[in-house]
Amino acid sequence: MKPEELDILYSDNHLLVVNKPAGMPTQPNDTGEMSLEDVCKEWVRNECNKPGNVYLHALHRIDKPVSGVVVFARTSKALSRLNESMRARETKKIYKALVSPPPTKEEGTLEHLLVHGDFRALVVSKPSAEAKLARLHYKTERKDKHIALLEIELETGRYHQIRAQMSAIGSPIVGDGKYGSKESFKGSSKAIALQHSHFEIPHPVTKERLCFKAPELSWE
Repeated sequence: MKPEELDILYSDNHLLVVNKPAGMPTQPNDTGEMSLEDVCKEWVRNECNKPGNVYLHALHRIDKPVSGVVVFARTSKALSRLNESMRARETKKIYKALVSPPPTKEEGTLEHLLVHGDFRALVVSKPSAEAKLARLHYKTERKDKHIALLEIELETGRYHQIRAQMSAIGSPIVGDGKYGSKESFKGSSKAIALQHSHFEIPHPVTKERLCFKAPELSWE
């Protein structure tokens, strides 16, 4: 991806908010592949005429096969204040997902204990030092016999939480073979039908309530 191809949702001196495409890691990793952070830093260099190192730090990550809103802090002060807002639960994260088959209940709250396994989250039945409580709320926006479009609000932010919890109730995310899906999403092996669609945060400087939205997740 080239910097000019970025889908930028918001930019000022403190924040850069981007709609991440599925199949791209949020931050650099040991595979050497291009990350969203790499491309965004290049955009800042070009846009602001800043040669050399650029400060840019992701407030949060979304999994490589997931698309949607990613917020980057452009200063260390902005990052510190945004992290404080996250800890104080002053933020709101909404996801959209296509699952198959639909959940038996059209809406509900899911609670599980999750353990971080080998590149996946494991649902366990007994408390332990490693197990962490995962809680989310979902409601069905649209469905047919085979598939449902869900809106999901996270109350906790665990590793692979949505993917593991939806699989645990027998409704894995479309395309997510790691958690039991038997079909692909848009014919791609790099994407799953999960999107970080809506993120609300207070601006780190002005404190204005900001709401960032990704384009609608396609039902088709």
